[in-house]
This record gives sequence, structure tokens and C-alpha cells, in this order.
Amino acid sequence: MAQDIRDLLKQDLQEQNKNMPENHEARFLDKLNKAMPEQQKPKFNWLQIAASIVLFVGLGYGGFKYFNNPVLPVDNNTTVVATKSLGDVSPDLKKVEDYYLANINLELSKVKLTPENKEMFDGYVQRLEDLKKEYSKLSVELTKNGPDEQTINALIDNLKFRLNLLHRLKEQLKTLSTLDTNPDVI
Repeated sequence: MAQDIRDLLKQDLQEQNKNMPENHEARFLDKLNKAMPEQQKPKFNWLQIAASIVLFVGLGYGGFKYFNNPVLPVDNNTTVVATKSLGDVSPDLKKVEDYYLANINLELSKVKLTPENKEMFDGYVQRLEDLKKEYSKLSVELTKNGPDEQTINALIDNLKFRLNLLHRLKEQLKTLSTLDTNPDVI
């Protein structure tokens, strides 16, 4: 009873080939083509082609305008002036600028405003606004004259001065709060 499985498979394949009627494959393909005819290629209308060209040109122009126009601050004469920042000059200077601006914002967020220190805080905020306006003027100068050592140093010094001003504000607020809690310290 033991038979080799390979021999059985060979015999089975031979029997299957004998049982297939002639032209079986051709008849099958005919039936398949009748049931599912080949899809015709879509015909493009000249209006569709023109509309897609107009769409691509419009998107291209919009993208060009969007990516080539930086955010434009407005100076005192209300004319729009495109300015460069330290980051436009060098990636290292961008890191310096980002470091100072992040620390300035961090220090401002840490200040606790109370009715007792509001007047002092407002004075420092006014000075910070003046320094920010000066920074904008220096940025315009950087844009007009190109990057030079004096302008870059002035921009960095402006950022340093703003950060030092905030540190001084925090120290004075701390001193003021200790004086409020211990009036005998004077």
C-alpha cells in the first residue's frame, strides 16, 4: 500500500491534462472579455487641460509670493520695510538671537505682578519697549547696509541689555518683597 507521493502527483497532473477539453483556455478568455471588457482610456478635454494648467500656475504664483515675502514690520512712517535679523546673517547668530529672545520671554513670564510693584514693572516694560524699537531700527540698518560688525554687535548688545534689565527687575522685585515682609531690614 505504500506508494511514493511524487509518483501520485505526476499521475494526477497527467490525468488533469487529459480531462481538459480542447480550446478550453481560448473559450475562457472569450467569456472573460465579454464579462469584463478592457477599460477605455479616458479622453481628455482641452478645457480640462487648460483648467489644470491655470490651477498649477496659480498655485505656483501663490506659493512664490507666500514664501518670498517675509513678515514685514511697520516703522514710524507707516511704510512697509522688509528687515533682516541676525538669523539671516548666520546660523550661529540665529542661535544667539533665539537664546536671548527665549530667555527674555522666560524671565518676563516669571515676573509676578502685584499692585505694589506695578509702577516699577511698568517702568521696566516701557524701557524694554524702547529697546525693542531700537532693535527694529538696527534690523532696518542691517537690511539697508548689509551685515557689518558694528550693527551685529549692536543687535547682540541690545538683546543682552534687555535680558540684564529683566534680571535687574527681578532682583528689585525680590528686594521689594523682602522689604514688605520684613520692614525692620532697612
